Amino acid sequence: MKLSYRQIEPFVAKPDPAARVILIYGPDAGLVRERAAIIGKSVVADLNDPFNVASLSAEQIVDDPTRLVDEASAMSMMGGDRLIRVDDASDRIVTFVKTYLENPSQHSLVLLVSGELGPKSKLRELCEKSKAAAAVPCYVDDAQDLGRLIRHSLRDEGYSIESDAVSWLAENISGDRAKVRSELEKLVIYKGDEKAPITLTDATAACGAAGAQSFDDLVYSVAGRNPSAAMNAYETLMAEGMSFVAILRAMQNHFRRLHLVKAEIAAGAGVDEAMKKIHPPVFFKVAPAFREQLQSWPLGSLDRILLKLMELEAQCKTTGMPTETLCAQAILGISKMR
Repeated sequence: MKLSYRQIEPFVAKPDPAARVILIYGPDAGLVRERAAIIGKSVVADLNDPFNVASLSAEQIVDDPTRLVDEASAMSMMGGDRLIRVDDASDRIVTFVKTYLENPSQHSLVLLVSGELGPKSKLRELCEKSKAAAAVPCYVDDAQDLGRLIRHSLRDEGYSIESDAVSWLAENISGDRAKVRSELEKLVIYKGDEKAPITLTDATAACGAAGAQSFDDLVYSVAGRNPSAAMNAYETLMAEGMSFVAILRAMQNHFRRLHLVKAEIAAGAGVDEAMKKIHPPVFFKVAPAFREQLQSWPLGSLDRILLKLMELEAQCKTTGMPTETLCAQAILGISKMR
């Protein structure tokens, strides 16, 4: 079964019993791990239970064609349902999964964990079309989804948060879900027993340096036409395991903000007045660089860059060319524009 956007969270919280195989995939590795753990615990209380949990790799399934069916068909020695987790799932195992789905066990859940799978993936297509399977995508949260996650996560910890703090965090701690959770934990530790609403000052104090620095280094180097610094920042983000979607969205957000302010100035607003109209506000430490970039980039160039970044995201998702190469080319190309 193919899940709509609104069906994903309810499904993860309470998987449909009809789905005996669940594929969890996407570029957000942290969210993949988080959802795999939640779904796994809907079957077994302890994911390390040696009797009711079997962990396989795609390689093991390919080497032993009956392994998946044998594991999923085995009865638990201790009673209860079993979880069969397959890491690094890919199209290599689609034949074995298809065979299993012809007669799946009602006492075992097969959890396929993968990275990004394109629309043409045979494994993804199988799980989306089968009534006995489901595909759960895990994409990097956009600003709106991230804002909702921030509010809900902090509320669960007993904190409220002001709107401008949510907006700033949504812009500056973007990345995979694990990184977002880590930054929110830092914020909770920073607040301690103080239950007053979290302010923008709190957010920047707890998460400003680590949460935004790498992305700021990248986007301000690109928009500042410094290709060497831009590539260094890009390589740092890639080394930290940041997905290309998060990197592209960071650049899109920055150039969109430049475009919005530039358009206000073109309509007759002063620079200060125009900058006050964007949310979250420009962080004071980078405000001078932002002003310089406003003067440096014509509105038409910003239009072309935003279009280029949109096309790049589509290209990364539909072609076989390595996303790292496409991103690097775009970063160099934009940072060298005159």
